Amino acid sequence: MKKGIHPDYKEVTVVMSDGTELKTRSTIDTEDGKYKSEVDSKNHPFYNKDKKIKQKADRIDRFNKRYNRK
Repeated sequence: MKKGIHPDYKEVTVVMSDGTELKTRSTIDTEDGKYKSEVDSKNHPFYNKDKKIKQKADRIDRFNKRYNRK
């Protein structure tokens, strides 16, 4: 590799939205060595489809129960 053209590759602690910490290496520039993630797999809608499907099923069940449908 050529000298002086690559960014520093250093250890960074990634803090997930629920407080979970993960140590990795990255070229990201942080002052305190921590990167705070606002969106991850625990709170992003793409990964939470199961919750939406269950909520929808619950609404359908309530509707059917209310109107005595089977």
